[in-house]
Amino acid sequence: MKPTFLAVSIACSLAASSLAAARLKDLVDIEGVRENQLIGYGLVVGLAGTGDRQQTVFSNQSLTNILERMGVSVSPTAIRVKNTAAVLVTAMLPAFAQPGLRIDTTVAAIGDAANLQGGILVLTSLRGADGQVYAVAQGPVVTGGFVAGRGGSSQTVNHPTVGRAPNGASVERPAPSVAPKSTVRLQLRQSDFTTSTRIAAAINQKFAAKDAPAARAENSGLVIVAIPAPFASRTTEFLSELENLTVEADRPARVIVNERTGTIVMGKDVRVAPVAILHGNLNVEIQTSLAVSQPAPLSQGSTEVVPQTTVGAKEEKARSIVLKQGATVEELCRALAAIGSTPRDIIAILQSLRSAGALEAEIEVI
Repeated sequence: MKPTFLAVSIACSLAASSLAAARLKDLVDIEGVRENQLIGYGLVVGLAGTGDRQQTVFSNQSLTNILERMGVSVSPTAIRVKNTAAVLVTAMLPAFAQPGLRIDTTVAAIGDAANLQGGILVLTSLRGADGQVYAVAQGPVVTGGFVAGRGGSSQTVNHPTVGRAPNGASVERPAPSVAPKSTVRLQLRQSDFTTSTRIAAAINQKFAAKDAPAARAENSGLVIVAIPAPFASRTTEFLSELENLTVEADRPARVIVNERTGTIVMGKDVRVAPVAILHGNLNVEIQTSLAVSQPAPLSQGSTEVVPQTTVGAKEEKARSIVLKQGATVEELCRALAAIGSTPRDIIAILQSLRSAGALEAEIEVI
């Protein structure tokens, strides 16, 4: 049966098509306007006997502290926590988040709890890197997985010890975001000198005053924009118009190879020089069979197992393709698939083309 090359051909064909201009908001981030990580320690209660065991000491201590704040005094060694699990709660605080905003949280067991299904997260403070409390979380936990059965007859789906609480946290303190004042610093998500120059040119074309360019490309990863005088008191409107500018990003010619999955992705700028490719397969088959050697009747010999090995080699005739000047990536993929190349063969051929100087792109193996 011949291998299927649909995935490789589609990936190459799509990459070979021309890229449309992208919005500036898809290419850059505004310095100071970003999300902030939050983390907290809490308890999930209401589990059906799938919580922490007695060996997880901090679960007992945490439950004891909560009960003491409610006026109930109990020793940590006198309680069992099989319906309670100690968890770490994480969340992302959006830029300029205001008190009252609801955000999603992720809950993960840190003890030996087997399942968080059906549990409820108890009031948990979420802190930033500066140690300040920015949100509090509480609510039911959705695991997206389950454990069924007992002992050796059980079935586990996904990861039941990690769950999410949609809108499970409420912001209590404004996010530590820095609003741009007189200048805006645009950080390119993929550094490139050509792209940063195009961004500066597009901004100057729309916002620059006479003899006073509004933007300049500081380097391959940073573009500095001066807020024009008409927008001095309307920074938000300026950023809105800025991020909706369209710029055609430039990317280096690159071939991405994943040998584990046989995936090959090529960019539109990958060029193939005139080249001839010869490709053939050498199959070596080794078979070993075991035969029993019986001694003659009434002899003093012993029965032995004798291995018999046969080796066969079969070499297919070389199949060739010729690519002319101006060959596209799609033509290369279709030609390689036409001669019966597997994804692993295509990877080897691409590396050979690169060594021969016929493939003007860098090969990145992931």
